[in-house]
Amino acid sequence: MKTKKQLQLRTLTECALLIALATALSFVKVYQAPLGGSVTLLSTLPIMYLSIRHGVAYGMGGGFVYSLIQLWQGSGNLAYVPTAAGIAGCILLDYIVPFTLLGTAGIFCRKGQNVSLATVLAGVVTATVLRFVCHFVGGAVVWYEITKEGQWNDYVQKVGMWTYSFVYNITYIGPDGAMAIAASVALPALEKALKKAKL
Repeated sequence: MKTKKQLQLRTLTECALLIALATALSFVKVYQAPLGGSVTLLSTLPIMYLSIRHGVAYGMGGGFVYSLIQLWQGSGNLAYVPTAAGIAGCILLDYIVPFTLLGTAGIFCRKGQNVSLATVLAGVVTATVLRFVCHFVGGAVVWYEITKEGQWNDYVQKVGMWTYSFVYNITYIGPDGAMAIAASVALPALEKALKKAKL
């Protein structure tokens, strides 16, 4: 029988591997939105699976680490933000909070119980919606004024900040989230197989 220390080490190793997988998948872009953001090949799913497998605390911890990696990758976007408050808002609403909240996907799963399709889907949908809300608010609060001066200025001024942010963010988070939700139907079977293999 494995000791508590061995189990913790195995869990942390799994967390590191899932964060690495999420990072690798984030480079596989199906669609790149013109002003930032992209549809990737299921890059959010490993973080959500981490939460489903090990709980929300590990999930949000893994999501936070992943958010820092995403911030590092997207740090060039901060150059477009003219104020310190805007940069802080961008860091929080585009990176730290939304990617950390991916770790809420395991919120409906109970430790020691079998993972059901209903709890997985409910958790993945919840995490995806929470991520969208962060980007939606960030788009309106941080990016609206900046975008208004740029290539989307006619459209943005016509529809206003909230409509612009909704439309822009749904164009990439919608498909990205839908792909993750569709793929998450395989997670209960994966968990069952891992438990059977005593992993």
